[in-house]
Amino acid sequence: MSLLSMFKGKGPSGFGYGSTAEEVTEGLDLTGRTILLTGCNSGIGKETLRVLSKRGAHVIAAARTVEKAQAACGEVGGETTAVACELSDPASVKACAAEVAGLGRRLDAIICNAGIMALPKLQQKHGYELQFFTNHIGHFILVTSLLQSLTDNGRVVVVSSGAHKGAPPEGIQFDNLSGERGYTPFGAYGQSKLANILFANELAKRFEGTGKTANSLHPGVIHTNLGRSMPAIARSAMAVAVPVVLKSVPQGAATQCYVAVHPRVEGVTGKYFADCNESHTTRHGRDEAMAAKLWEASEKIAAEVTA
Repeated sequence: MSLLSMFKGKGPSGFGYGSTAEEVTEGLDLTGRTILLTGCNSGIGKETLRVLSKRGAHVIAAARTVEKAQAACGEVGGETTAVACELSDPASVKACAAEVAGLGRRLDAIICNAGIMALPKLQQKHGYELQFFTNHIGHFILVTSLLQSLTDNGRVVVVSSGAHKGAPPEGIQFDNLSGERGYTPFGAYGQSKLANILFANELAKRFEGTGKTANSLHPGVIHTNLGRSMPAIARSAMAVAVPVVLKSVPQGAATQCYVAVHPRVEGVTGKYFADCNESHTTRHGRDEAMAAKLWEASEKIAAEVTA
């Protein structure tokens, strides 16, 4: 337990900063539920896989390769199906969606957990900055390809980050999605995380009149291999901070598990969560026009890269 968790109390949900994934799912029987999870093989994704399968859910566990997914599934036990989903490769994402749909199981939840962070130098895929393409476009293609597979009250859970506060001042830089007109590691990461929030918000809007929901969340600052691409000085600073302010992996997995399966979140949609409670985004995270514009741009990009 970090020192910080000792000073942060619980919120209206009954859970808080120090709550773990096991604690927020305690007593829940998820037998019969099917949940698709990306980034299942490490960090909070692996803990989410372990806990949800422990509670009885059938977890369709996606990783960059099927071998990585199979290894993770083998370690946690429970009812799991391993699939490959390289989010930066549209063909892999579409193949994953087709495989999941082909299982013939309705999805009670899709947890968009995988991501990359703070690449030191500009990298691109299909002409787009790689963090935006992987963290947002990859999940956009996956989720929109599987909307028909959601149950009538299915939940889409998009893992964003408090780092969305570090997005460019204007929010999504629609004229610089390539990154070529200016790139900073954390600015680009922040933009991708803002895109995650806006995607969930616009999806929630499109779900209106149905029982389906979409929400985003900040899992907390956690010492995992998500930061493997960060500059060495930033990794060193995080290592020093671990005992003081960073969440443990079980604590980091709590909010996405809570939002994906807890009865208290039934019917809640278009919200942003942190520490297993509703929280607040920047003004850009509440910008409906920006969310609609991003959806339109994402549809065009998805059509372009999957043609």
